Amino acid sequence: MARRRLKSGFTTGTAAAAAAKAAVMLAFGHKLEQVDVSLPDGGSLQIPVVWSRCVGKGVCRAMVIKDAGDDPDVTNKARISAEVELKPALSGQGALQICGGEGVGLVTKPGLPLEPGNAAINPVPREMIGRSVRQALGWAAPEEEYKVKVTISVEKGESLAQRTLNPRLGILGGISILGTTGRVKPFSHEAYTETIDLGLSVAKAEGLEEAVLTTGGKSEKRAMALRHDLPETAFIQIADYFAYALKACAGAGFKKVGLVSFFGKAVKQAAGLEYTHAHQAAMDLPLLAQWLQAAGLKQRIDSEIAGANTARQALDILRNEDLMKLVPEVGRRMLRSASRFAGPALDVWAVILDYEGTVLYSGSKPGKAQ
Repeated sequence: MARRRLKSGFTTGTAAAAAAKAAVMLAFGHKLEQVDVSLPDGGSLQIPVVWSRCVGKGVCRAMVIKDAGDDPDVTNKARISAEVELKPALSGQGALQICGGEGVGLVTKPGLPLEPGNAAINPVPREMIGRSVRQALGWAAPEEEYKVKVTISVEKGESLAQRTLNPRLGILGGISILGTTGRVKPFSHEAYTETIDLGLSVAKAEGLEEAVLTTGGKSEKRAMALRHDLPETAFIQIADYFAYALKACAGAGFKKVGLVSFFGKAVKQAAGLEYTHAHQAAMDLPLLAQWLQAAGLKQRIDSEIAGANTARQALDILRNEDLMKLVPEVGRRMLRSASRFAGPALDVWAVILDYEGTVLYSGSKPGKAQ
């Protein structure tokens, strides 16, 4: 029996951008049942609009229901709305302000992509909202300039957030508006491990003896830049399937495997976690502090690391204290964990990146000669 193809969906960021665009269009008398939203990769999606209405002079609202497709997403079917307030501006004085309303979380702790005090609307969704607003204005009022305030709200967002890591991360009062691609691609565990197996199979079929494992598109892009000597098929996105992917590499007969991970994932991999997804594998920063203390970290900094909100904040503490020389301790433990899963015959190398893609650590652990 053929397996049903899983349905893709769209992110909360795409939903917010669609609602904002629909609200702007309504302000100029165009009530739309669906809008076209441009995505970061250059594509677009047609997003249905549940309702739109004007509530005052130059103030309109629209709502979109987030559709995660077949992905088991907490925010699936969330009702995301945008209120847009338009005020005419003098030439050259147009501006855009994006705010969080009811049901959108507020960032209260450091270590996240947004500074404390900002609404939890991540950078890529902010760009998408801005692009959607500009597109609507360019179509409806190309000769005029406006000051635009967009307020994103999520119905029952505060209760939804209790089923996420937001409260632990210091994002209070609602969910985060997220998404780096605009799309939600659903993967069951079986489907993702099958994808890893297929990628490794293709690489072996091309005669490759080395594979490079990354956790996603950003780390893969950086890995390709570091290992431009390898073809594209050598690079395998493994998401959170750390142990499974390494065991699969050994089983497929590779001689060498590389890991390129951002610092946060590297800490989880160094801890020996087989599966590193945030919902099942919380970040253990006290453990990180123990490792670094053994490597020479002073007690005062040890306490700051252990009490950090995120791995990003912990890394910022190390950088600010001029202690980046301790990061290789994470790299050595990462290699040790990887070698345990890969087995003794496989050479393993690893690279740890900071959140801007700079290499913090590079090392290797040779396997036994075959």
